[in-house]
Amino acid sequence: MGIDLKHRNFSGIEVGEMNELAKTFDIPPHLNASTPIELRGFERDEVKLMVLNRETGNCDHTQFKQLPEFLNKGDVLVLNNSRTIPASLKGKQGNRQLEVRLSRKVDDNCWDVLIIGDFYQAGEPICFSEKVLASMVGEGSEKPLVQLKFNRSGVELFDFIYRNGEPIRYEYIDLPWPLDCYQTVYGSVPGSVEMTSAGRAFSWKLIQSLKQKGIEIVFIQLHAGLSYYGDDRWPTPKNHPEEYHVGSGTVDQILKAKSSGKRVIAVGTTVVRALETIMTQYGQLKPSEGVTNLYISGDTPLKLVDGLITGLHEPEASHLDLLKAFISEKKLLNAYQTALLKNYKWHEFGDMNVIL
Repeated sequence: MGIDLKHRNFSGIEVGEMNELAKTFDIPPHLNASTPIELRGFERDEVKLMVLNRETGNCDHTQFKQLPEFLNKGDVLVLNNSRTIPASLKGKQGNRQLEVRLSRKVDDNCWDVLIIGDFYQAGEPICFSEKVLASMVGEGSEKPLVQLKFNRSGVELFDFIYRNGEPIRYEYIDLPWPLDCYQTVYGSVPGSVEMTSAGRAFSWKLIQSLKQKGIEIVFIQLHAGLSYYGDDRWPTPKNHPEEYHVGSGTVDQILKAKSSGKRVIAVGTTVVRALETIMTQYGQLKPSEGVTNLYISGDTPLKLVDGLITGLHEPEASHLDLLKAFISEKKLLNAYQTALLKNYKWHEFGDMNVIL
């Protein structure tokens, strides 16, 4: 998400070259969505939608509000109801200003974090407002993350984060949009440090339209961690634990759909990761909660999920690797070339893709 986007250019790429460019394709700056669509006078569900056929690679192009046309009665849409927290905190060590980006809650007063600043001392506490202090107590799940222990815990710490934090904002977003812009309409359980953005385009009106067609809507929860560490560094999925919870009602609806030959469609890579983690761990879908380190790529056989609604992903992101579990790299990158030619917008405020 936070790469240098100034020199990105996609023109002149032949389809035959796409495979070689899988890790290096460029996004032109004008295709970085920097403003939420609703602040430009439209509804959230009026973003573009690219409908990609897994088997043929063929694409249809429409608006996201037309999604019900591509789903069937009895299909199950699985949404992530994790809510975004304002995970960017401003702190100080002496006279040095630091930004602390929360990545993952370890326990009631301890978080894996990314510290952004010219220099920081491992043995010196970081001072925040309201007399909140945090001390470094070890390495995080992987470098460059570190573990900070706060002198507040539980609800008290969350209250402090909500009063003083801001949404994490990458350099392609020019203005500090309010936290509500980084929420899905249905998010209800605070915990994600970045928005589970595949669900952002859903409106209550669209959800109602889907239900009226007989499409089942169910929820899981996975609290998303940081997707980018800066300086061209991305999380390693196997070292990127994320907490998840899948309840019995969701399990029952999914199993009912599968038994009657209907499709299970994940809204976001977080949903895929949670459901496939359970299938990998237990060999069957069952109510479960825990922490996942599952890495899904083109070599991973999907055991449960039939389709995916997602945004558009950079070549370096592990999210793009996950998409290759649904569709071949050649077909995926050819579709991405088409999306670029048709001026689809990238990132969390951007346009959408459904793979069916």
